[in-house]
Amino acid sequence: MQVDGLARALLNNDVQQAFMAMPGAPVRLHIFEWGGIGTQRDLVGWIDITDTAVLQNISNTLLNTARRPREVQTAIGGAMIYGAKGLNRQSECWRRTLDLTGDGKSNQGPRPRDVHDLPEMTDITINALVIGSATQGKDTIADLTAYFGAEVLRGPDAFVETALGFEAFQDAMERKLLKELLTFAIGSLRHPVQ
Repeated sequence: MQVDGLARALLNNDVQQAFMAMPGAPVRLHIFEWGGIGTQRDLVGWIDITDTAVLQNISNTLLNTARRPREVQTAIGGAMIYGAKGLNRQSECWRRTLDLTGDGKSNQGPRPRDVHDLPEMTDITINALVIGSATQGKDTIADLTAYFGAEVLRGPDAFVETALGFEAFQDAMERKLLKELLTFAIGSLRHPVQ
């Protein structure tokens, strides 16, 4: 559901316009799936978002990706390390942001807070999109939002977006992408010093 929600969010007109806001400095995108330790797999390798056709192709790739069985292990720290290593191969990027989505707390591998100070994490912002329910036992949307805020977020202006259930994931992803992309585009405009 997360992969399909992301695929559809990339087709949102406002999201596409935000991706294209700085044609001289295209956004680079890499999408990977993660679960337990060692289960990360790249769904879309690094690609410059140069036009809406690229976003359409990415969306099609995601919608046609074979699904793996749901895992009971959640290795958020491992996903953070995997994503950071990928970002570190993009040294020419002005801003490096890792987005993690999840519906549970880490229960395998290093704790997210224990990887924040690793050398791979230097100059990386980590944002999150949390999926939960109002009455999900001990891990309500409020509990998960607080957990991700305390354990996962990293860097200036890092934030948590929330989806109240998987059916709200696409809308939440659209909000998150717009916040990231529009903030970057506005923040990158510079006026000459007089």
